[in-house]
Amino acid sequence: MFDKKLLQNVLETALSKGGDFADIYVENKRATAIRCEAGKIERVHSGVDLGAGIRVLSGENTAYAYTNDVSKEGLLAAARTVSQATRGTYKDVNLDLRTINPAVKFDFLEPPKDISTEQKVKLVESADKAARSIEEDAVKQVIVGYGDATTKVTIANSDGEVVEDERIRTRLLVQVVAAKNDTIQTGYDAVGGLSGFELFKNFDPGELAVSVAKRAVKMLSAKPAPTGKMPVVMAGEAGGTMVHEACGHGLEADLVQKKLSVYSGKKGQKVASDTVTVIDDATMSNKYGSYAVDDEGVLAQPVTLIKNGVLEDYLYDRLTAGKDNRLSNGHGRRESYQHKPIPRMGNTYIAPGNWEPEKIIREIKEGLLVKKMGGGQVNTTTGDFVFDVAEGYIIQDGEIGPMVRGATLTGNGPHVLQTIDMIGSDLGFTIGTCGKDGQGVPVSDAQPTIAIKEILVGGTEVTGQSNSQICRL
Repeated sequence: MFDKKLLQNVLETALSKGGDFADIYVENKRATAIRCEAGKIERVHSGVDLGAGIRVLSGENTAYAYTNDVSKEGLLAAARTVSQATRGTYKDVNLDLRTINPAVKFDFLEPPKDISTEQKVKLVESADKAARSIEEDAVKQVIVGYGDATTKVTIANSDGEVVEDERIRTRLLVQVVAAKNDTIQTGYDAVGGLSGFELFKNFDPGELAVSVAKRAVKMLSAKPAPTGKMPVVMAGEAGGTMVHEACGHGLEADLVQKKLSVYSGKKGQKVASDTVTVIDDATMSNKYGSYAVDDEGVLAQPVTLIKNGVLEDYLYDRLTAGKDNRLSNGHGRRESYQHKPIPRMGNTYIAPGNWEPEKIIREIKEGLLVKKMGGGQVNTTTGDFVFDVAEGYIIQDGEIGPMVRGATLTGNGPHVLQTIDMIGSDLGFTIGTCGKDGQGVPVSDAQPTIAIKEILVGGTEVTGQSNSQICRL
């Protein structure tokens, strides 16, 4: 436990000249990153970052300062800095901090600190070797990246609460570039979780690498994608990029309050078909976007955003919750102690339905099956989007036909949610680092196999990415 008396002193100093609320976020992060390219380990990096951020809220105004000097002198200096921003009068503040215990607990069976660097390097090399074993003449480039981060945080606030949390995240990414004649294709995938090295008991690095390489090579002989409006089936394994981008960001309370969301003012209204329920649940076991408490010390909780097509809630941090005269629902997140918290997603997904995924495909006479999503762009104000399809197949008379390349999906998020008429019983997750306001946080997104009645399919690959796109690891 970070010294409780010091935390009280810092908070009292921060509020000494006014302000409605103050908090301090202390972070100690140990991270390792390994990168393999061209068959060689190019980088092995390990380091520790220690610091604290102090914030004062005064009405709708925020004063924030951070420091990597967590001594008494360093923290009090930062507290005095933010106190100046309130421009109020001196007030006597006396706090008595009480410890809050998280309602959920995550177990880490093999903490990365207990795994040698040699073992981590060996894992990366095995994935690289596996990817290169697939049609070596076609595979031109393989990049494998491993990362782990162990973060210990202490959060205290002027409501008298103090909470501690430890978060361990581990991930692995594989990217393969394949080429033949004048055709170049790229395959990509990543696995990760709120997990230690035990992650790789559930995800075999070699199998992941082989899958990515095979996809890249297979795309070389794929036929050009058809164009026009047609039914689209998005497989569960495609992950929830669509719900994250075209829906999730628009349900973050800061964008809603600024009228930068297509969902502003629509609480209680029908925004999707009756079959659609959207949930964000940071308490899910071992998912990449999971946490026990958010970065403001609010206990994590599942939030139903859309239920049976009706908009029920938004994602709040303390500041936006105060503006709506309610409590935060645990979605104040930050990249590090150097950033102030803002409303962010954790694990966002469309809830599974009752359809067997194979039966959904059999119901489609002619359309497109999307098995992997790529990059894209979305306008949260209107909900309009363009997404790249990383792996797609023609559906002909209820059967999966030939693979296609260069497909894009163009549409409007709320409209797509209204036209989903079949939802599968499966649920497939993808992971990423979500960018917003210059901050990146780990997230997961998911969906079952879903059928969209009609969407515009184009044949030109998407090359741009918006700031809100899930930035790949």
